[in-house]
Amino acid sequence: MKIYDISRPLKAETPTWPGDTAFSYSLNWSKEETGSVNVGSIEMSVHTATHVDAPFHFDNKGAKMAELDLAVFIGPAIVLDVTNVAKINREIIADSLKANAKKRILFKTNAWVKGDEFPTSIPTLHSDVVELLKELEVPLIGVDLPSVDELESKELSIHHLLHKANIAILEGIDLREIEEGEYQLVALPLKLEESDGSPVRAVLMK
Repeated sequence: MKIYDISRPLKAETPTWPGDTAFSYSLNWSKEETGSVNVGSIEMSVHTATHVDAPFHFDNKGAKMAELDLAVFIGPAIVLDVTNVAKINREIIADSLKANAKKRILFKTNAWVKGDEFPTSIPTLHSDVVELLKELEVPLIGVDLPSVDELESKELSIHHLLHKANIAILEGIDLREIEEGEYQLVALPLKLEESDGSPVRAVLMK
C-alpha cells in the first residue's frame, strides 16, 4: 500500500482567507523551562489549508463539526482531473462518473498555482454537477481550492446545494502530485463540538 499526503502544510506562511486568522504556533514552555517537555499552542482559522466545512458554516441551523458522520470521510474515492476547466459542468464529468456511484469525488483543478499565495480566482461547480452527484449518492466531494463556490460569493449556492444533497465538503486538498484514478480516502476532522469547520490530515491510499 502506498500513502499519498494530500494535505497542505500549516505554518506561518500558509495563506488563508483575506482578513481571517492566520496560522501561528508558539512554544509556550520549553524543555529547559519545564525540565521534561516542550509544550506549544496554535492559533488559526478552522478554514485554513486542508479542512472540512460543517453545515453550520453557512447555515445557522446546520450540524456542527462533532455531529457529522465520520464514515463519510473514509472510503473509496476517485480523483478526477478537470485542469483548465473554468466551470465544471455535468457534461464534462458525466462519463467519468458513470461507474463510480457512492464514491467520494476529488476534483483536481490545478488552479491554486502558488501554494504560498491565496488565489484571486478559482474554477467553480455548475449546479447540474451537484444534481448528478446526488443521483450517484456521492457522500463527499473534495476540491484543491479554498472553496466550492466563487471566492466573492455571499449566497454560497453550491455549499447549500451540496448540503441539501447530503454531500460533505472537503476543501484545500493538494492534488498536484496525484494521478487521476481510484484511491481510498481518509480525511478525518477533529471532534470540535461547537465548530463550523475543522482542519484535517487528508491522505489517499492505493
